[in-house]
Amino acid sequence: MSELFDAVDALLASRATLPPPAERKRLRAAHGLTIDEVATALRVRRATVSGWESGKTEPRPPERDAYARLLDKLAELYPAASAPSGATAPAPDAPVPATLTGAPAPAEARPLSTGKASEAADMTATENTQTPDPASVAPAPAAVPGPARTTGPTSPTTSRRPGARKAAPAGTPAGTTDPRFENGPLAVVDVEGGKAVAYCVGGLVLDVPAKSLPSLVDWTLREAKLGQPKLSGPGRPADPLLVLTEAACERYGLPTGLTEEEKDAGRIPEGHKVIKQLTRADWKLTKRGFGPWARIYRPAKGSDRQCVQLCIPSWKALDPRFWGSAAQLPPAELARVLGVYATRVMTPRGSTSVTSLELMTALHPPTRAVRDEETGVLRQAETKTPGSLGTDPVDCAPCEAPDGHPVLKDLPRFHVRGPAEKLFEEAYDWARPMTDEECTLRHLVGLDVNMAFAAGANGLIVGLGEPTRVTNPVFDPKLPGSWLVDLSHVDLFRVKAGKEWVELDGSLLPSPFTPKGDRPTGPAWYATPTVAYAQELGYDVAPTEAYVRYDNGRYLDSWYQRLRDAYLATMADLGVAADLSPEDFLTAMDGYKERDPELSIVITAIKATVKGGLGKLRERPRGEGWRPGERWRALERPTWRPDIRAAVIARTRINLHRKIIKHAAFTGQYPIAILSDCVVYAANGPSPLDFLPYRDGKPLPGGFKLGVNPGLVKHEGTQSVLWGEEVRERFDAPELNLARSIKDGTITDVDNGE
Repeated sequence: MSELFDAVDALLASRATLPPPAERKRLRAAHGLTIDEVATALRVRRATVSGWESGKTEPRPPERDAYARLLDKLAELYPAASAPSGATAPAPDAPVPATLTGAPAPAEARPLSTGKASEAADMTATENTQTPDPASVAPAPAAVPGPARTTGPTSPTTSRRPGARKAAPAGTPAGTTDPRFENGPLAVVDVEGGKAVAYCVGGLVLDVPAKSLPSLVDWTLREAKLGQPKLSGPGRPADPLLVLTEAACERYGLPTGLTEEEKDAGRIPEGHKVIKQLTRADWKLTKRGFGPWARIYRPAKGSDRQCVQLCIPSWKALDPRFWGSAAQLPPAELARVLGVYATRVMTPRGSTSVTSLELMTALHPPTRAVRDEETGVLRQAETKTPGSLGTDPVDCAPCEAPDGHPVLKDLPRFHVRGPAEKLFEEAYDWARPMTDEECTLRHLVGLDVNMAFAAGANGLIVGLGEPTRVTNPVFDPKLPGSWLVDLSHVDLFRVKAGKEWVELDGSLLPSPFTPKGDRPTGPAWYATPTVAYAQELGYDVAPTEAYVRYDNGRYLDSWYQRLRDAYLATMADLGVAADLSPEDFLTAMDGYKERDPELSIVITAIKATVKGGLGKLRERPRGEGWRPGERWRALERPTWRPDIRAAVIARTRINLHRKIIKHAAFTGQYPIAILSDCVVYAANGPSPLDFLPYRDGKPLPGGFKLGVNPGLVKHEGTQSVLWGEEVRERFDAPELNLARSIKDGTITDVDNGE
């Protein structure tokens, strides 16, 4: 009889009611779960869960019953918000419009999805050129309603229009799925008519009753309803961010600018009256003190966290190299720029570089909260979360250490390490003289790889723990590490493409193994992607030593996906969609930044977040009275990981070289200059389409493809061949890197090495 009951239970489980696919995705995102986490819990592949959420497939027993149980529990925690009368939600698979529309803003913002992740597992995979589901990148853009002004959460709302307002892109309305943060992640505080006001995202304007900085912090935490939901299951919500204008600084007793001494210190003096006010009110500052990005907090009690971050643009908090003219924008426009970035990337925690590391950590928190069985109080677990870097810093291998690192303290003082002692994985800076045939062509055309280093991180297996030294290892392309191996025998005149050997003119190609493109002359240290590429080209490798990391994973995948989706959504708002033909893409890219200068600032900041975060993985000492052999502050971070930086850069360089090889084998064309993610070719026409081998709108498989997705290419610029020859002759530099100036033709002293 029990077998009959089991059979009946199985039938019931096979018909377990499931919500629609879009609701499945909403429930998962509302709880901060990733597709990978759900897949791991249900013991299925991530592609399977992705199919359930897109409606392409349906779960089968026994996973169906467990999946239904998960969704039921999430639905209890996050019931669907009822739409206002007459409102209709956009279809989950609606295409992203190329331009902003005037449609009314939705009452609730749909959570931003991290999109689809690449399912390629091998180390030879290139960038993800798959266009994400538009619904996971951005809902339909909406116009900002008239800014609403309130004096608090319970005050009546009245319409207030300080002036014409541009439409905000998708993802920027004040409302969120979490009522604790219904007014958005941040506010720009200004003073108008003697009264303080706070400009929030989505056009909302709040009256600020606070008369002092301590009371402003208290108001922010008690009444403003600012903040951002956590980005992952075991993470925590983002602290609210207040951006203070010069008028707000004056109102709250802060200087509008820093003195030279304060700039050098990066903070105002400890004895400043405002700091004394905070101290009397039992507020604390972090060790960095009160600087352009200040954090004001009280020690957490269980899960009750009290912390507010300040950003002061007039103190140079928004570096113009990464934020353009954001610091000069009016309060409402500044709130829009920072709000789009915060909604799509995360609430800024400092510079774009700092924010990038914080994003990595927020997506892979080092520990998770557990509830004490006796007291019921939440506390952080002592063991690290799987897939994270943990809470303790890890020393790198000696070959991965930059000069002056403590692990190298026993080296002679003026010893210069060569390739056999030091891992030197950097981006390309290579050029060669043009051939006679190339000099007969008319144009030099530059191609730039979109978000190249982000694409290089996609699907990359990196180490999560300490390195282990091994001698005479058998190379494993799926094992992250640093390998001492001789690659001088790799000959670019004959390489393997798939199963076939291809003959090339290796004298016109850079070596894939060195940043300068020189052929190696002996053993050297390389990251795993570089050695794997030597094997891919058809050559044997025999390392003599290695530092490998057996604890590893695809740590940067979610970081890549978040930044990719932010980039694609913002580019779509600027009129550059992901599904354009090559011709339409080039047209859409022409002057795209001028269509909305504020959103172009966001694009610049997103790109800076990618490069800055990778640079921070190997941050050097700065102004700390440091001496070689001593530790510096950055070494105490779990995210100080030069091995991860090296692997991403190596993969990015290899991705570009692979495209160059494919292009050369098919067309007989070779690059004349490469700088990081920009490559220059000689051509008869000024457009990339004059030399890229498109057929029926389809690119060369594995070669260069025009498009907005990370890893695809755009037109960087065109100059004449005559310009290139004249510049090189003027500076008597036949190998001057023209990729550095291909965009606008400007040559500086820095370019020619003076």
